[in-house]
Amino acid sequence: MSELNHIALNILKKGKGILAADESTGTMTKRLDAVRIVSNPENRLLFREILFSSTSMSECIGGVILYDETIKQKTSKNISVPELISSMGSYPGIKVDTGAKNLAGSPEEKITEGLDGLRERLKEYYKLGAKFTKWRGVYSISKNFPSKLSIETNAHALARYASLVQENNMVPIVEPEVLMDGEHSAKDCLLKTSEVIKKCFDQLIFHKVDLKGVILKPNMILAGNKSQEKIPGEEVAKLTLDCLKNSVPSEIPGIAFLSGGQSEVEATENLHLINKFNDTNFIMSYSYGRALQQSALKFWAKDTKNIDGTQEIFNHRAKMNTLAAQGKWSKEIEN
Repeated sequence: MSELNHIALNILKKGKGILAADESTGTMTKRLDAVRIVSNPENRLLFREILFSSTSMSECIGGVILYDETIKQKTSKNISVPELISSMGSYPGIKVDTGAKNLAGSPEEKITEGLDGLRERLKEYYKLGAKFTKWRGVYSISKNFPSKLSIETNAHALARYASLVQENNMVPIVEPEVLMDGEHSAKDCLLKTSEVIKKCFDQLIFHKVDLKGVILKPNMILAGNKSQEKIPGEEVAKLTLDCLKNSVPSEIPGIAFLSGGQSEVEATENLHLINKFNDTNFIMSYSYGRALQQSALKFWAKDTKNIDGTQEIFNHRAKMNTLAAQGKWSKEIEN
């Protein structure tokens, strides 16, 4: 287990964060369609390879979450994608859930599937070079949700997943995402997120998961995207810290936030404020997908041969988030 703790700490050390490049083929197709690029395996790999060979991979990115298609691909230099990521000084990881489906008994909510055959898939991913994994549970907030059924079943699935991952010598990222879709207040988000995270740790402990070899990937505490209430970043930071101090056991080596619908700069600024006010021993870093890639993708789509320009934009975002993860970001540096 000390090796898993070492990997978890290395992924998030010195302000490093995680690049979530684990979009499913369907999600990646939507992103490419939006910028008028044909979505095929070659183009999906081409964009990702540009990011994975950027200089910020060595300086800012401690781990990259891959999708099943990507972890099995070979780069233009005829080495595997995990080999490229490792050569840049980063850890290759893999998303292992098979997506959120309607929850039987509460069909307006979701349960994440993928436990069937997971042990065998984990063995294969480990051989392909994966050092960590990710599984995402999703919860919506409304008057009646998330229900006890949703909270219990997703926590149970996350714990089953995490125990199988550690059995196969990899670090599980546990991602219970309370969605920002809705009219709920930040206070509602705080209450529900706290309940969700506490239940996840109850189940992780019950399933004998070693918490020193786990990374938590939670949402920040925000008001719903359809809410009239908009709270300032300082309030986001304080509520998020309150939530984690009261819900997360001290053994956890690090927390890597998801960006969850925030703009690129908003996700960076909120991470900076969380670290500015951080009075815990937890490493507080980032595991961003769109908030690291969106500007680079838009630029690349205009001229797919301009690799240097695309990397420059990606490097800037990675650098900003790594500064934020150390509480050293500012609007002046951003601009």
